[in-house]
Amino acid sequence: MKRMLYFVLTICLAGLTGTMAKEKSGKIFPYEYKKVVLPNGFKAILIPFDSPGLVSYYTVVRTGSRDEWEEGKSGFAHFFEHMMFRGTDRFPGNVYDSEVTSMGADANAYTDDDLTVYHLNLSNEYLEKVMDMESDRFQNRHYTKEQFQTESGAVYGEYRKSRTSPWEVAFEAYRDMAFDKHTYKHTTIGFERDIKEMPNMYDYSVSFYNRYYRPSNCVLVIVGDFNFDKVSKWITKYYGPWKPGYVAPKIEKEPAQTAQRKTEVTYDGKTLPLAILAYKTDAFDVKNKKFLALSYVSDLCFGETSPLYKKLVLDEQKVQSLSSNAAMARDPYAFEIYVQVKNAADMDYVLGEIRSAIKQLADKPVDAKLLDELKKRSKYQFLMALDNNNSVAGILPRFVTLTGDIDVIDELYTASEMITPADVQDAVKHYFIPANENLVTLKGK
Repeated sequence: MKRMLYFVLTICLAGLTGTMAKEKSGKIFPYEYKKVVLPNGFKAILIPFDSPGLVSYYTVVRTGSRDEWEEGKSGFAHFFEHMMFRGTDRFPGNVYDSEVTSMGADANAYTDDDLTVYHLNLSNEYLEKVMDMESDRFQNRHYTKEQFQTESGAVYGEYRKSRTSPWEVAFEAYRDMAFDKHTYKHTTIGFERDIKEMPNMYDYSVSFYNRYYRPSNCVLVIVGDFNFDKVSKWITKYYGPWKPGYVAPKIEKEPAQTAQRKTEVTYDGKTLPLAILAYKTDAFDVKNKKFLALSYVSDLCFGETSPLYKKLVLDEQKVQSLSSNAAMARDPYAFEIYVQVKNAADMDYVLGEIRSAIKQLADKPVDAKLLDELKKRSKYQFLMALDNNNSVAGILPRFVTLTGDIDVIDELYTASEMITPADVQDAVKHYFIPANENLVTLKGK
């Protein structure tokens, strides 16, 4: 359910105290940044930040489960999130872990549909050492067949654990139903049948790494207290020898959906009934007003201050939780609504109220003053979150994945400021139609 976390980082763009000059000039990202681009295609985005002695180090691989296009080969992007911690000949896994611990740093990673991100927070005195270690594991990833099989078994254990969540069960069913051809059909962790077969695909795993873990497909983001000239030289020294060779995935375009799709799922345990109601949308595009307006639909219709939320959750208390996700994705995806009801008998009523709230937005433009207040609040929330080096670095990978850079933040701000009540209404009329609808309902035993 990582997608539920991402769109809160999107159209929330504005200024804090001390950034008004930048806002007036059309800029919203409050920090200056420089880029280093090597001949092999590797890019680093360097952002000085007032965090004395501290640095955040994020490596964004622009490959996620979306890139798993070969039949029977889902789950490998997530698998490599695990395998990258197995180490290299220079820094075996136990040595890597020991070095990170001795520096007082913390290292972790995550995978989503469109990206895989490896991140560390550390004292700046160890920055060159970390760059040596990180560049080594990205260029010289090595593991034995036995290590591969052990880790792939652990991945299957993680999949089985995920099945204890009714939301994960419903989400997997929804994705499988909603997409026919595109790789968004499978979730980030992959199809169970593929994960079970994974221990027998050692040679394929090497091929996956060699195609996608290449300099032109990776972007380094460093935020914190560092010397730009020194870091630039280190980037050339440690990442310059990385050989190019990226091979783009052959992702099949999803055909247009022509009719409503729905399915019911039984969860093997106890749970409150829940539903995922989703409408197909477009890929991320700052020039697409209808797409940009979706973030405002999310707040206006399903946010905690919306009339629908007040009615279903607070007043009638029929709903345990209600939220939505206007996802930013590299390819056409969906606007997702998540709802959990307290009584199964209320599910049809609640879904009817959700559709009714959507229809109201389609029938009548939202109040201009309300939309303006929402823009201001969203902008304030965005930059209030940029209060430390790790928060800044943590917000950027999604933008890097979508466009290869972070310049798009200012473009997105400018375009979002231009969204009108009529644009919101047009977006609802365009996307929220029966032919785009996908509904998964889930009940426990």
